[in-house]
Amino acid sequence: MRNAQTGASYISILLGVVAFAFMVKIILAIWPSYWDDRVINSQIEDLLKKSPSTITSSQFSSQMNQSLNMNNIRDLNFDDIARVSTEKGLEVTKCYEVRKPFLLNIDLVLTFEKSFDQRSVQSK
Repeated sequence: MRNAQTGASYISILLGVVAFAFMVKIILAIWPSYWDDRVINSQIEDLLKKSPSTITSSQFSSQMNQSLNMNNIRDLNFDDIARVSTEKGLEVTKCYEVRKPFLLNIDLVLTFEKSFDQRSVQSK
């Protein structure tokens, strides 16, 4: 019978380090996409607050493309990720997905969807 306690074995320490590295790799792969989506949402809300109700969808899209370029989001085109309608006031529906390579032939697919209405954004 052993009288002294033993610590963690080398294998358990190695498994802990591998699990930690795996989690860091996941976070580093998906964090930029979530950050870009957060910036896109804030830019849409800011432009909806500032723009008049008579703005056309093409003017809104061009202003959003300029805003995204200024915020260093150059891999997404606003016309590809969102649809702007002016039937019941200015409404923006954003729906897109981002694929990030992860390990070998495994990709992470992130889907972002959100709707904005000018009246509800201005009332906040």
